[in-house]
Amino acid sequence: MIEKTIGELFVIGFDGKVIPESIKQLIHNYHIGGIILFTRNIGSPDEVLALTASLQKEARDAGCERPLLICVDQENGTVRRLGEGTTIFPGGMTIGASDSEENAYQIGYASGKELRALGINWNLAPVVDVNVNPDNPVIGVRSYGESPERVTRLAKAAVKGMQDAGVVTTLKHFPGHGDTKVDSHLALPVIPHNIGRLEDIELRPFRECLESDVIMSAHIYFPALEPAKDKPATLSKEVMTGLLRDKLGYTGLITTDCMEMNAISETIGTEKGVVAALQAGVDLAMVSHTLQKQIGALKEVKLAVESGELSRKSILSSVKRIRRVKDTYINWNNTVLDSSASVPSFVGGNDHRELAKEAYRQGVTMVYNHGLIPIDSGSDMAVVTPLAAVQSAAEDSSHAAIRLYDVICAYQPHAKNITLTEDWTEEYIHEQIEHWKQYDAVIFGVQYLAQHPVQQLFLEILAANDVPVIAIVMKSPYDVAILPELQACICTYEVSYPALEVAASAVFGKGDILGGLPVTIN
Repeated sequence: MIEKTIGELFVIGFDGKVIPESIKQLIHNYHIGGIILFTRNIGSPDEVLALTASLQKEARDAGCERPLLICVDQENGTVRRLGEGTTIFPGGMTIGASDSEENAYQIGYASGKELRALGINWNLAPVVDVNVNPDNPVIGVRSYGESPERVTRLAKAAVKGMQDAGVVTTLKHFPGHGDTKVDSHLALPVIPHNIGRLEDIELRPFRECLESDVIMSAHIYFPALEPAKDKPATLSKEVMTGLLRDKLGYTGLITTDCMEMNAISETIGTEKGVVAALQAGVDLAMVSHTLQKQIGALKEVKLAVESGELSRKSILSSVKRIRRVKDTYINWNNTVLDSSASVPSFVGGNDHRELAKEAYRQGVTMVYNHGLIPIDSGSDMAVVTPLAAVQSAAEDSSHAAIRLYDVICAYQPHAKNITLTEDWTEEYIHEQIEHWKQYDAVIFGVQYLAQHPVQQLFLEILAANDVPVIAIVMKSPYDVAILPELQACICTYEVSYPALEVAASAVFGKGDILGGLPVTIN
């Protein structure tokens, strides 16, 4: 049946920690090729394994010849889906700051082991976008940095680590998302560079990491590559087939990013966009959220095949590539089907936590220190923390909590805890300045400084009044460029607890941090 061939080209998502009846029906009626999980699906490790096992059992009961590809965005750092009970590993820019291929490999391998142990056989990582734009709202610290050479080296190591752990890998976002000022979740970005520049910067990591099992397309318009105005790369045959397949010689799987992102859904539309993406040469279409759009896209593809608008030959070529990747990694003998199966003890275990801690130590960066660090644990100090925030739809608010005060309290339990809110005025801060002058040190958590001017205002007033401040820059290192001159500055690149823990150990002289900035700060 054509439906069960078409279904193999789809990756779909749903809400909740159990399979909805509607998704079961799609698996049975269409033999859906893959499932994408988000934080909305993630509970404890036992719950995740129970969900993935029940999904695979459903697929087997439906008569699917091969198990489902089950994927997740486990980039680590700011974009991660797994939660409590799993290991928090450093993300791209923290690994980039360590500039260690060994770290990239070992973190990739350990991440892959934990994913596979939970029944997740495909990781939507690593990010190989070269972040050359300080104002990039969606990539930023997800990238290994601004150097194509460094991004390439570290990505190759991460890919090998995950593959050695038995997990399908994904380079994203082709042909490059590192120089945008627009988030493609929200609108259509445009990268206007000529082909020479794209060859040197954006395309290099893809060109040199073709061993990755999958490459994910970007919903970005590249005028140098696609003559049709405002046609995103995902829908461009010139990009997906002419460049990626023919010129670069890529023989693996091509998947779209989610086809419900605004760059697609508010232009051509999700359902027709899926047909256009398959015509352009992609193999897998992700429709991650809405059942109505998933069903609509399946029907649109069927109509396109039946009308000849979409060739059966191209569909069968995609199915062959999908099956080849599945056969490399998964079969019914190595796939957990028992929803009561036990999670291995290495998931969230001590060995992985220690591995992560050492990688954090090598990545977290002392940008400068004018003699304030180390501080004595008996010092009178305050900790200023901004409200938790995410910048991109790719991030999860559930992982955005800032526990800077908690890590400082491990060394100085009497530190004053201050939560900085957007309603603080210049007048109010000046009224309180004598109070702030009494502290031996103020440890100030910085996040998205340009978007939250109250942080900048407060820091400038503290600096003007010679209050000793240690800035902990918890996301974008580009914030360093707009800080006033302070006594010390540390970049953690993410708000994860172990990153802040390593920074705190350096503040109190209990541990070294060895990272170097992987981007230029002007």
